[in-house]
Order: sequence, then C-alpha cells, then structure tokens
Amino acid sequence: MIIWMVIGMAVVTAVPRFLPAFIVDFIKFPRWVDRWLNAIPYAALGALIFPGIMSVKPDAPQIGVIAGLVAVLLAWLNIHIIFVVIGAIASVFIMTS
Repeated sequence: MIIWMVIGMAVVTAVPRFLPAFIVDFIKFPRWVDRWLNAIPYAALGALIFPGIMSVKPDAPQIGVIAGLVAVLLAWLNIHIIFVVIGAIASVFIMTS
C-alpha cells in the first residue's frame, strides 16, 4: 500500500512539472507574456539570494549588501562567475577582519 502511495505522489508532483514543458513549445504567447516568463528565473534567483545577503552578519547587514553590490558590479563587467563569487567572498572577508 505504501509503495502505491509513493508512486501516486510522484505522479501527482511530476505531471504539473513536465506537462508545461511539453505544451509551451506548441503555444505562441504574446510578446508581453514571453518577456514576463523570461524574467521569472531572475526574480526567483533574487528571492533565493537576498535573504542570504541580509544574513551574512546579522548584526551588520550592510556587509552583505556591500558584498552583493560588489558581486553585481563584477557580473556587470562580464567577469567570470568564479571571480564574481571570489570577489564577493573577499569583500566580506575584508570587511569582517
């Protein structure tokens, strides 16, 4: 009985994830919908990263904000992603030591 429940839960969670991926290729969306859908990954990434930036050092959230701005600046200058991460880590290290 438990195995059928696990299989059922897997199907119920997999269908809503896979179905749109197959349907979206056959539907032509208006331009504004395409622009909105293209912005979702950036919004999700920001929502995932921002709380971490604010909690780098709980008593001094400005350190995380400055390190985030350093990362944005380095990324804007088209620096390789590894160096963007290293730059943000180095800026936190410099500000906390």
